[in-house]
Amino acid sequence: MKGDYQDLVDEISALLGAPATLENRDFRLIAFGAHDSDDDAVMDPVRTRSILTRQSTAAVRSWFEAFGIARATGPVRIPAAPEAGVHRGRICLPVRFREVVQGYVWLLDQEPGPGPQALAAAMEVARRIGVLLAEEAKAGADLSREFLAVLTAGRGWQQDMAVAALRVALGAGGEGTHAVVCLAPWSGEALQSVPGAAAVCVAPWRASGGAEAGPGQEGGRGAGRALAVLVRLRSTDTLTPAVNLASRLLSQAAPAAGGVPAAGGAAGITAGVAEPVRALTELSAGWRQAAAAARAAAAQPRLGPVAQWSGIGPYRMLADLASDPAGDPSARPLLAPAHRELARTAEVFLDCAGQAGRAAAALGIHRQTLYYRLGRVEQLTGLDLDAGEDRLLLHMALKASRLQA
Repeated sequence: MKGDYQDLVDEISALLGAPATLENRDFRLIAFGAHDSDDDAVMDPVRTRSILTRQSTAAVRSWFEAFGIARATGPVRIPAAPEAGVHRGRICLPVRFREVVQGYVWLLDQEPGPGPQALAAAMEVARRIGVLLAEEAKAGADLSREFLAVLTAGRGWQQDMAVAALRVALGAGGEGTHAVVCLAPWSGEALQSVPGAAAVCVAPWRASGGAEAGPGQEGGRGAGRALAVLVRLRSTDTLTPAVNLASRLLSQAAPAAGGVPAAGGAAGITAGVAEPVRALTELSAGWRQAAAAARAAAAQPRLGPVAQWSGIGPYRMLADLASDPAGDPSARPLLAPAHRELARTAEVFLDCAGQAGRAAAALGIHRQTLYYRLGRVEQLTGLDLDAGEDRLLLHMALKASRLQA
């Protein structure tokens, strides 16, 4: 399909007499037209960077989007803005399919510029590109069965068969680097069109510390569902495409998931992004990372609403614990609702590495009040907060309890 995009971009370049560049809706380069001009200005910094790095900067993207290109149905002329790194004016041809923007075709603007007939012909080609981009996005959703099988097959020959089926379904797209994204909880169906996604499915998700439900299981303590998205990456050096996709889906999640906006993300939904994987056999591990990051974002708002697994700290380990921390005899009394303030005091004290001055300042209380509360914590738990192992046990229990909320 890459060749189809290149042919269509070359067609637009010929129609308008200028090299064209095609980017998806996330400003990731798809194809670009060659140029034979001796004028170095044709390759201004924005176009050069887009071609060399396969993406535009956030400042350039913000500048272009301010001109309403995501809503436009026809060509948009955008003036130069050296302060944003845009040294030449642009003509943007929005690429749409059924009223949804799929990407953008860019050309450097110059006097006198292409006439109305040439621009109209180029927009017809842009519409053909829109059909291809929409079909590619829909193909990702159509792989939901194969993608789900890889995430839930477990180990051994069943996983080998599931991975082989997904590899065949993805074709050439199965090679290279991917990232898994998790949006949870998810009460709707899998989205039919997710631009930039290689595959999409609704998968079992371990909510509130319970065991994950198997395929077809809805009930049980902690059983839930999440939206799983497979994103192709250009390299292992950046997760930007996956993070951007997660943010975009999160902003659209309330109506899609049938929810009402709440704390955290839309409809109380949070998103997790796994580390890049180089082989499809690593996708199940990537899914566990993405699900853990989504749970951590829900438990600790400062991590979300989109959390990367590499940035959730101790929750990387705590999310994998099978036991219920509230079941520990020492932690159970402190985690009761009646002692919520004592639990918070103990958590802040331990977060401050046991430094009473820092903890008292963070809590906004007198140091003697802190000592009194810590004494009550020791009475309730039977733990000695001067003992390293007891402090470790309590700290883990308090952090893990957030995942149970």
